Amino acid sequence: SRSPAGQSDWKLTTLAVFPADGSGGLYPAARLMIDAAGNLYGTTVKGGAAGDGTIFRLSPPGSGQAHWTDTTLLSFDGHNGAYPHASLIADAKGNFYGTAPDGGASGNGTAFELSPPGSGQGPWRVTVLASFGGAGGAHPQAALLFDAAGNLYGTTSNGGAYDQGTVFRLSPAAGQPGWTESVLVSFNKANGRNPYANLIADREGNFYGTTTHGGDYDNGTVFMVMQPGPHRPNWRETVLTSFNGDNGISPASRLVFDPAGNLYGTTTFGGHSWGTVFKLSPPSAGLSAWRQTVITTFDGTDGAWPMAGLIFDQAGNLYGTTSGGADGNGTVFELSP
Repeated sequence: SRSPAGQSDWKLTTLAVFPADGSGGLYPAARLMIDAAGNLYGTTVKGGAAGDGTIFRLSPPGSGQAHWTDTTLLSFDGHNGAYPHASLIADAKGNFYGTAPDGGASGNGTAFELSPPGSGQGPWRVTVLASFGGAGGAHPQAALLFDAAGNLYGTTSNGGAYDQGTVFRLSPAAGQPGWTESVLVSFNKANGRNPYANLIADREGNFYGTTTHGGDYDNGTVFMVMQPGPHRPNWRETVLTSFNGDNGISPASRLVFDPAGNLYGTTTFGGHSWGTVFKLSPPSAGLSAWRQTVITTFDGTDGAWPMAGLIFDQAGNLYGTTSGGADGNGTVFELSP
C-alpha cells in the first residue's frame, strides 16, 4: 500500500504466513483475486491434505480481530488435479474456475470448477470440467478466460497435434451437465510452442497470448487467435512477433492492453540476459505488421528474469515483479511513460 501523503516509501504488510508443515498449502505462485466482500482467493502449488496443492481464502479482520483469517477451501488429491500454478476466475454466482497442470484421469492436468456450499455451510464442491491428455492438450499452466456466452478458454503447454501446446475452448453442454472441449489451435514451433501465460481478449473476441519457445528464432512469440467470421470459417492464429534475443527470450507472462490498443508484456530472458519489458503497437496507416519496442532491459541490479504480468494504473504507469535486484531476492518495479 502507498505510504501517507508526502512520503515516498511504500509499506509492505504481511497478510498470511503459510505453515511450515504444509497443512494450509505451500508455495503460492499465482496472483490473487478479490471478491466484493474483500476476501482474497488463491492457489498453492503444493501442500494441503494430500500434498498436491490447495485453494485458499484470506478474509479481512472483522470487528475485534487483528489478523486476516486463512481458510483452505480445497485440497487437491490428484484425481481432481495437482500442483495448480494459475490464478482463479469467478462467475456471477461465486463459482471459481481454474486449471491444474498435473493429475486428472490421464495425469496431464485438469480444468475444474469450485462451488460454494449452497446454504453457506459445509464444504466447497469441486467438479472436474476436463481431464487433459494427448491431442486435446496436456499440462495447462495458465488461468482460464470467460467469453460473454459462458465458454471458457485457455492454453496447454504441451499436447495437441504436435505435442507443443494448444489453445482450447470449454463449452457448457446445452441443457445437461458436462462441458465439451474443442482445440482451436495446435502449436507447431513455426507459430510458437509451449504457452504458459493467460490469454487476454479484445472487444471483437480475438485472443492474444505468448509462447515461451518457437517462432522464427525459437525464442518465443506473441500470437493472436481470430474469431471465425463471414469469410473465415475457422479460428485463425497469427504470429504478431517472434523474439530474437535482443528484444527478449521466452515470454512467460500474460499481456496487458492500454486504452490505445497497444500490448505490453515481459520476457524472462534476453536483452542484457536478464529480461525485458516490451510494447507491441497495432498496424497503423500503410503498415500491415505489429511494431515491437523494447521499453526496458533489466541488468540484474534493477531486477532479473521477470515471469509475471504487468498492470497499469490510471496515470499510465506500469508495475511488475522480478527476481534479482540489489540483494538478489527480487524487486517490485514501476515504469513511467
